Amino acid sequence: MAKIGIPKEILDNEYRVALTQAGAKTLIAEGHTVFVQKNAGVGSGISDEEYKLAGAAVLPDAAAVFGESELILKVKEPQDSEIALLNKQHLLFTYLHLAAKPELALALAKTQATCIGYETVQLDNGQLPLLTPMSEIAGRMAPQIGARLLEKQNGGRGVILGGVPGVARGEVLIIGGGTVGTNAAKIALGMKARVTIFDLSLDRLRYLDDIFGGHVTTIYSIGQYLENRLLGADLVIGAVLVPGKQAPRLVTKEMVKKMKPGSVVIDVSVDQGGCIETIHTTTHSKPTYVYEGVLHYGVANMPGAVPWTSTRALTNATLPFVQKLARLGFAATSDDLALARGVNIHGGDIVHPGVLEAVGTPVKQSR
Repeated sequence: MAKIGIPKEILDNEYRVALTQAGAKTLIAEGHTVFVQKNAGVGSGISDEEYKLAGAAVLPDAAAVFGESELILKVKEPQDSEIALLNKQHLLFTYLHLAAKPELALALAKTQATCIGYETVQLDNGQLPLLTPMSEIAGRMAPQIGARLLEKQNGGRGVILGGVPGVARGEVLIIGGGTVGTNAAKIALGMKARVTIFDLSLDRLRYLDDIFGGHVTTIYSIGQYLENRLLGADLVIGAVLVPGKQAPRLVTKEMVKKMKPGSVVIDVSVDQGGCIETIHTTTHSKPTYVYEGVLHYGVANMPGAVPWTSTRALTNATLPFVQKLARLGFAATSDDLALARGVNIHGGDIVHPGVLEAVGTPVKQSR
């Protein structure tokens, strides 16, 4: 039976936790032991007492949790203090996004821990079951955040997305028609904005045109078409994903320079490096910066701002995979091809093709 550890997240303003009390109770009923760091769930509305009632042991700090556990469940990639606690006995299951962070990939490889990324667990049909719930949330948040940033006191143009009678509605441009883009379009349409979606898949564009009943404009993502539309956009949402790889840079600096002063860019794909050349990662405490008059938002853990919802959505998705890993350990990756695709690092080796491509050369540790 597995010893499972749930440390408290320490990324800036990250209030999610990797496992709810209900998830802990399920694992404990199957014979596993669950260790939860003190106050790990408080930001998500889950008290230490609730974890205790579920049968979990609450430990005082991260060192105690890592020291007692074999399977470590987290939400975000390990920070420096957590990397120092990892060793070859650990199986880490969390969001990693290592293609955008080659230095982190190298540091994790040196620990010789096995690291499986939620975002690279992939079904045979191409779906990403553990990334999808957070993509849904981030997509739905993006127009809300954009609407606030467009207010003049927040640095925006002073535009309301829904317009008013006699005044044009705001223009929302979404780059990528996957889960993030689709959910962003739903909310932007609900705000009565004019919405355009770019994508490279004609089949996807046909699907989007159908489900939105023609209320969004769909455009095949060729550079000139994108550049022309950027000139009139009030809010641009980057929603491009190539599973396990760095996002392609589709919007150049020169394109951004031509955008309207006070327009807003939100690049949800920033956790994979971003699809907008001028984006860089920001935090919830300092979420924005201005480049050439355009307000940029690059928070890589957007769902951390709505932890009550996102923690529960995350556990709903991860728990079946956690149960397999708890029961079988790394051998679960032989039994489950989706989990096997999620392995980024094993035995000191970087093994995921997308991460290897980003790092540049295979890294082998002497063992």
